[in-house]
Amino acid sequence: MTIALDATYSLGKNLSGVGVYSREIMFGVARAHPEEKFHFCYRPHRFLRSLEDTLPPNASRRLLRGAPSAGIFHALNQRVDAKGGRTVSTFHDLFVMTGDYSSPEFRARFTGQARAAAARSDLIIAVSNFTASQVEHLLAVEPSRIRVVHHGVRLPIADPHPEHEKLVLCVGAIQRRKNIARLVEAFERLPDSWRLAVAGAPDGFGAAEELRAVDQSPARDRIDVLGYVTSAELDSLYSRARMFAFPSLDEGFGMPILEAMAHGVPVLTSNCSAMPEVAGDAALLVDPLNIGDALLRLAEDQSLRDDLIRRGLERVRQFTWESAIEKTWAVYEELK
Repeated sequence: MTIALDATYSLGKNLSGVGVYSREIMFGVARAHPEEKFHFCYRPHRFLRSLEDTLPPNASRRLLRGAPSAGIFHALNQRVDAKGGRTVSTFHDLFVMTGDYSSPEFRARFTGQARAAAARSDLIIAVSNFTASQVEHLLAVEPSRIRVVHHGVRLPIADPHPEHEKLVLCVGAIQRRKNIARLVEAFERLPDSWRLAVAGAPDGFGAAEELRAVDQSPARDRIDVLGYVTSAELDSLYSRARMFAFPSLDEGFGMPILEAMAHGVPVLTSNCSAMPEVAGDAALLVDPLNIGDALLRLAEDQSLRDDLIRRGLERVRQFTWESAIEKTWAVYEELK
């Protein structure tokens, strides 16, 4: 049986979480099942760029228009334009439907696309129990059609216990949802010997307001807004950071939480949406509207940081891409 996957989001140097997920699943299932045939399908605006990508021997390139001609189609980013054969779609998050994190026009378009994908899918993969609950309640999908498959994380090759600088690191595209302004306000309470580095594209919804908080901060000379960074640069930042702060207001999963843990960095993150599910007991969970006390505590308490580092390195072992690939394949098997 041929399996088609929407590979549109897997291309480019500046991959988002959806892009990382797409590549891991596409190449992972093809590598794990060399006896099967796969079609990597690209929407027209990305097809020519896909020619730069080397595909696995058992995968071929296709243009994605309407419903692919395949036994199973996996829509890797909650978009199904037409119902063809048996269809699986992955839902990453629905925060656009629940918060003031986008324009009204984008919210309407996103909602229509999400509803159509849910209606046209035989089975739905949700990347967290939190997202599964949203799919059920916001899109009226019966639980019997939903499967939860968590993301994985790649463990770094470098020693996860280097000497860390007095650096607070935050990773993610700058936008209102990422709560950068409140993080900056909390950071201002740390001693002058600390620095804050924010790594991520500065062009998300509400980014101007968040960046204004940076520019107007009395600690501005200790804050580095780095923009998008390469994987090598990000690894370097993780190796330098003494703390990782991820006080997002809403996440469908939160890959950077696991990345920081894998690099041996203690994590502070929010106590809402999917973040407690991902972090477990291996992070300092806080109300994202009130970060200051917790950030200061983590900066001052070496024993707490050491404990969170230990717990984090244990926690990431529960999240592997190999497991995600195996569970995704099990979903395909249900539809064969």
